[in-house]
Amino acid sequence: MNEPTWTVRRHQGESVTTDPIDLLIAFEEVADVPVRPEFVEGRLIVPPWPYDDHHNATRCDLAYQLRTADVPLVGFGNGYRISLNGESTHSLTIPDFYVLHRRPNEVDEAYRTAHKGWYSIELVALVGEVTSTDHETDSGLKYRSYAAAGVPVYVLIHREERTAYAFSDPVPGADSAKAHYATKTKVHLGYPLPLPAPFPALDTSLLLDS
Repeated sequence: MNEPTWTVRRHQGESVTTDPIDLLIAFEEVADVPVRPEFVEGRLIVPPWPYDDHHNATRCDLAYQLRTADVPLVGFGNGYRISLNGESTHSLTIPDFYVLHRRPNEVDEAYRTAHKGWYSIELVALVGEVTSTDHETDSGLKYRSYAAAGVPVYVLIHREERTAYAFSDPVPGADSAKAHYATKTKVHLGYPLPLPAPFPALDTSLLLDS
């Protein structure tokens, strides 16, 4: 399956495509308010910015739990580029929180510079998303993109359903549209969410007011 791109103009009957990174930069420049757009499966995603307090409290609570459990390299704010089979940009995501395999080195920083601020998704060991108003983005588009990229663990807090998920054992497959996780753990908010080793279970009772 061809990697998603946007056609921005035609010249003498031929399509000319622009890398999604440049399109996001252009969108940020003309937006009326500060935004941090993402690009997932060929779709421009413009999350509400800034997020509401409940959303931010939820992601901070989860990141804090991981940090206090001595999980190294927990963070949020970085953007990650997904490129399947080393080809063109497939997706550009800014997770609500994440855990890295390792601290970025000079090669990783060179990659970020070359791709105008986006690190490679290969750095990520665990990624977490907290749904906002567009629940399909996190439970569908990003779920498939993270699985296609082989991210080992995907934690999803679905605020509308009042549930929490831990997906693991990614199955990228030959078709990224069919990528998925082989293992799914689901709990209602208020119950511990077990994560694969070496990560601790997450206490979701703290999220009941979120």
